[in-house]
Amino acid sequence: MEVLFDNRQDKVEIEKETEELLSKVIETTLLVEGITLDYEVSVSFVTNEEIKNLNRQYRNVNGETDVLSFPFDDEFETGINILGDIVLSVEKAVEQAKDFGHSVERELAYLTAHSTLHLVGYDHMNDEDKETMREKEKLIMKKLQIFK
Repeated sequence: MEVLFDNRQDKVEIEKETEELLSKVIETTLLVEGITLDYEVSVSFVTNEEIKNLNRQYRNVNGETDVLSFPFDDEFETGINILGDIVLSVEKAVEQAKDFGHSVERELAYLTAHSTLHLVGYDHMNDEDKETMREKEKLIMKKLQIFK
């Protein structure tokens, strides 16, 4: 599994340990789902402004969000299995971590698990799907022993 990181914000320093943690979250999510690790995933760290623009462009929602998921549906003859792209608003993660009373790393890990589940086909458009997804997120966080 290869995770490609792109830091397009300068509000919060992203440490190598944070990147390693998020790689582990993606790996654990795939293993929980019984999916091979033969995938490439990109993770972009962005500002609230950039994620708001992406949210408007791709979801027709004119507002900030914490994370966006872009599953890769096309197949190319490159020999690389691309799972998709995760776009994280670091500013929003900092705000939410403060609101929830836990670390920014924990918030980024949770958002990464949430987004990876979207990449593999989960959604939360109705209560049943939302509950299923929340249980998966809790399981992943528990396996990684990320609580604060």
